[in-house]
Amino acid sequence: MLFLEYPKCSTCKKAKNFLDSKGADYEDRHIVENNPTAEELKQWHEMSGLDIKKFFNTSGMLYKSMNLKDKLPEMSLEEKYSLLATNGMLVKRPILIKGNRVLTGFKEADWAELLNEEN
Repeated sequence: MLFLEYPKCSTCKKAKNFLDSKGADYEDRHIVENNPTAEELKQWHEMSGLDIKKFFNTSGMLYKSMNLKDKLPEMSLEEKYSLLATNGMLVKRPILIKGNRVLTGFKEADWAELLNEEN
């Protein structure tokens, strides 16, 4: 499993504590120091079946200061992947990837279900 987090984020801390409490084996990746590439984001988005907006940190200061709420509807998917790849603070976190499943944000029930699935 791959766990992408921003260590100062309280939700990421909760998610990491949850994974640790379950004895989960995962690779921990700092989302700002090792920002996802446009190619990774495209792959994860396609695997997730989620709306691309679920990959944006819509409550973040950077998202708001860039006025992305108004700009995103006019952008192509490729432009959105490229934009997300410019700064980890734009990306919704935490992200958990296991096999072909991708979860954005932390909802304990969803994460528990994913951990309990067979590979």
